[in-house]
Amino acid sequence: MAPLGTPFRRLWTSSGLSNLADGAFKVGLPLVAVQTTREPTLVAGLVFALTLPWLVFALPAGALTDRLDRRRTMLWANACRAALLALLAGAAALGWANIWLLYAVAFAAGVAETLYDTSAQSLLPHLVDRDRLPRANSRLFAVELTANEFVGPPLAGLLVAAGAVAAFTAPAALWVVALVALWSVRGTFKVDREHRTTLRADIAEGLRFLLRHRLLRALAAVVGVFNIAGTASGSVLVLHAVGPGSAMGLTGQVFGLLLTTPAVGSLVGSLAAERVVARLGRARSLAVGFVAGSLLVAAPAVTANPYAVAAAFAVAGAGIAVLNVVAVSLRQHVTPDRLLGRVNSAYRLVAWGTMPLGAAIGGAVAQAFGVRAVFAVMAVVSLLALCGLTAVTERKVERAVAASAPA
Repeated sequence: MAPLGTPFRRLWTSSGLSNLADGAFKVGLPLVAVQTTREPTLVAGLVFALTLPWLVFALPAGALTDRLDRRRTMLWANACRAALLALLAGAAALGWANIWLLYAVAFAAGVAETLYDTSAQSLLPHLVDRDRLPRANSRLFAVELTANEFVGPPLAGLLVAAGAVAAFTAPAALWVVALVALWSVRGTFKVDREHRTTLRADIAEGLRFLLRHRLLRALAAVVGVFNIAGTASGSVLVLHAVGPGSAMGLTGQVFGLLLTTPAVGSLVGSLAAERVVARLGRARSLAVGFVAGSLLVAAPAVTANPYAVAAAFAVAGAGIAVLNVVAVSLRQHVTPDRLLGRVNSAYRLVAWGTMPLGAAIGGAVAQAFGVRAVFAVMAVVSLLALCGLTAVTERKVERAVAASAPA
């Protein structure tokens, strides 16, 4: 098995450090916020401020990714995030860190994240051959998951215990180190542009490509519906699981452990994805991933046994990791390089923009029919979404890959 090369290893290192900073920042931010206000709406609004840029800035971020040098865009994004947190640490040291400053920094950091993430997915095909994209993506997903979901949150707890200044200084320092690691990746990663166009025209071109490409359109739609089901179920899971009157009767601490099981499965799935694809092919791997992922919403509908639910969540996490590796690699493979940033951002907007809708549906169904009904209904919805995969057969995937190969 040929190595992925030194440039990829440097990107992998930078991505791990950047995601460690991101995980520590996103968990530490609300922990610091509760020291400035106990208003639940204001604290919960931080998540909204962090994620809002994916709704309002994703498409411009994709267009900018295709206009600018992708590595330099990532460098500037990390530099901006480090500067924002250094500013916040200084404000905390002076006693000026209030909830409104936290909101402003959260939104600005979210904008930088859209540029960084979109550019990172668009940079990878420059560093490894296209037939090795599944392996490269599986390695990246594994380190990102470990840093963001396993190491970052407990690190945030330790840092916040040491004070708000430490909670913001440490992620800023990690982003600087990640910047240095990425700086060592040499080369120019800017797409040549034949004609000058407006940003609006660039965005429209990316959207048209996604909507006209049957495979990518089908995957975006299936993931979008799948995320409605997942977000609806996740929004009421705590009511189903926590408290003496709940179906599962868990404590808050045990519930926290339950939520780590999908991450454990995702780590295993990320590392195994390349072998799964080699054995099953892309289309079957996607189908298996979606079916396994449906256990995330189906398991609580059929059992309240915490061990059974935890096992199902782990299998679901592995399946979701496999489908993510396959879907991202396929998107990178079949999309022309000059459009990759815009198609990545448009895909994410379609696939992720449904999440707020899912949360609203979950609350409404629970209010009308009870919490357990949410899981049953959403299990059906997630399985029905698989009908969209009829457009994603192995033959069609191979044709799309062949059509995208350079002449």
